[in-house]
Order: sequence, then C-alpha cells, then structure tokens
Amino acid sequence: MEQIYFDHSATTPLDPRVVDAMMPFYSADFGNPSSLHWAGQQARQAIVQGRQQVADLFHASPDEIIFTASGTEADNMVLMGVAVRYQPRDCHIITSSFEHPAILETCKHLEKLGYPISYLPVTPDGIIEPQSLRQALRPTTRLVSVMAANNVVGTLQPIGELARITREHGALFHTDAVQAVGKIPLHMDALPLDFVSMSAHKLHGPKGIGALFIRRGTVIEPLIHGGGQERGLRSATENVAGIAGFGKAAAIASAEMSTEASRLVSLRDRIINGIQTQIPNAYLIGHPYKRLPGHICLGFAGQEGEAMHLMLALNEEGIAVSTGSACSSHNAGQPSYILMAMGMDPVRARGSLRITLGRFNTDLEADTFLKVLPRLTESLRHITSRSFAAVA
Repeated sequence: MEQIYFDHSATTPLDPRVVDAMMPFYSADFGNPSSLHWAGQQARQAIVQGRQQVADLFHASPDEIIFTASGTEADNMVLMGVAVRYQPRDCHIITSSFEHPAILETCKHLEKLGYPISYLPVTPDGIIEPQSLRQALRPTTRLVSVMAANNVVGTLQPIGELARITREHGALFHTDAVQAVGKIPLHMDALPLDFVSMSAHKLHGPKGIGALFIRRGTVIEPLIHGGGQERGLRSATENVAGIAGFGKAAAIASAEMSTEASRLVSLRDRIINGIQTQIPNAYLIGHPYKRLPGHICLGFAGQEGEAMHLMLALNEEGIAVSTGSACSSHNAGQPSYILMAMGMDPVRARGSLRITLGRFNTDLEADTFLKVLPRLTESLRHITSRSFAAVA
C-alpha cells in the first residue's frame, strides 16, 4: 500500500542532505565543543557554521542566535526570561487566545505567580487585528507574544504591524515562528522583532534542536544555568549533530524557499478546489489566502463529529493527516480551543481535518488523496445519517 504523508505541521521528514551534514558528528567528529584540543575545535567549527547558516535565513547576525533543545524551550526562555526581570505588578504580558500550548501553558504558570496576562481575540478567519493590541497595551506592558503562523489553521498574523505597535509603546515583541520558519520570509533587518522562536524539525531538519533569535542589545535572564554555553543563556553541552543539521536545513530553506512555496501554494489550492468541487459540505477553516503555503484546514458541515473517524479511515488507506495539533493529541475528541477562539461552537470545533504539505509531496499523491477522500466522506455520511435517524 502506498503511504502518503500529509502532516508536515506535526513534523517533517529529514532531507537527505541534512542527514549527510549530521553523520560525521555521530562518528569521527565526536568532540565536546568546549574542549580546546583538535577534537573539540572540530565540533566548535560545526557550531559556528550552523549558527551562521541559521542567522543567514533570518538576515540576522550569528551572535543573535541561541540554540535550544526545541521551540518550546525557546518560547519558555523568552516568557520566563523577561518576566523574572520584574516584579509581577510591573510586568504585564500580552499574547493571543490561540497560541501554541508552549506559550499558553507558560502564561498560565506566570499567572499563578501573579503576573497579569492579556489574551487578544481573533477574527473568525483566525487573524489578530492590530487594533485589539492597541487597546490591550498598559503602561506596565513589557512583552507581547503573537505567533507568526497558527499550527492548526495555518493563518499568518500581521506580526510586522503588531511588532511596530509594540515597539512604539516601548515593550518587547516575540513571535513563535516554529510553523513559519523556512516557509515564509522572516527578515530581521526589515521586521522590528526582538525574539523569534524556531524548531529544526518543522523545516526538514532533526528533532531535538531549536533556536531563539534575540536582537542584539536585548537582555533576558537565563532559563538554564551551568557552564555558560550559548552566551550564558542556555548552559549545556551543545547538540553538535543537531546544530549541523539545523544549519543545513536553514541553508536549504534559504536557497529554495521561493520555489518551494510557489509549488506548495499551487498544490494546496489544487487540493482545496478539488475537495470543494467533489464534497459539497466541505469548507475551508481560516483565511482563504493569508495562510502558510502548504496548509489546509477543513470542516465538513453536518459531519464534524466524524473527523476522528475520517482521519483513521484515511490512515487505513495509508494517508497520514491530522485532526488538529499533534501537541494536543492527548486531548483528542475535545473541542479545539483554537477553533473556539475563532468563534466556532463546541460541535464544529471538534470537526477539523488538517492537511499539511511538504517538500517531497507530489501531484500524484494529491491525485490519490482527491480520489480517496470523497469516497470516505460519502461512506461516513451514510453512517452519520443512520445515527441521526436512530436518534429521531
């Protein structure tokens, strides 16, 4: 059975070129980069190169890139690193109501410590309006954190405008760009962002390695204390193979982003048009074009309760999709807080199907998907109809 992977927002397959860049650091080039001898310096040079490659992706300086173990850690580093510099009464933080759990759960923790947090609303299209940020700002606002692209519905936020409003107010601006990095341009010489979180495994790099852009001159407290690696902000022996892989993935994204994005938009729109033509009750969730190049989030009117069954049926056909965020799979069957933040009722908020495309997906795979999905939704429609008839 052919296997088709349409869940790239959860994770991406390693690009073979990334694997090749990593392999020496699992064998011959094994040194600790803090060591002064030849083995350590070989590892140190790999970190220098990886940091430069990641910085180049953002039009940033290498000394503005701090390596972490994940995007989640990078998010925590910003929120906690800014908050602990102030007393709770002097540190108001603003985020949105449909951020990734790495942000929302950290904000809940800070609220328990007494820090006031404001949560911006989103439109039914999944967009944060700049006016809502203006209204939420306070004299004590120190940090605003709004994701660049939503992980469930794929909508792109106006982070440039949001960041300019924040800077004019005198606060710091952070974006969780884990879903956006390598897919859309994020240039630090054009955007007034102070912090950007990222993760390698979302752009065909390895798991277990992330990074945080910290604009030069911005000061935060370290989250992890120890030997002083990563400018003292993230002490621990560096993941050299991971950094080498992240660097290579960033370099590939820098070179191929424009071409890849154009191809994915074409493939995405072809799938959306095919589904809407063949499945009359299908509807797109999120903004029709202010979305990531390869991201599709669908609902099926009257069949929202069958989303999990549809995902499992597709899996039986060898097609991997998601009903939402992999980070929340332990909450499967519960209404999506993302969709409820967009104004959906609890029934509709249970019923999304997320199809996310990547570098190695093909037209043939799209054709197969467009043959299989209508057949499965039709079979589930009969089940749903019988269920309603039995209740009646």
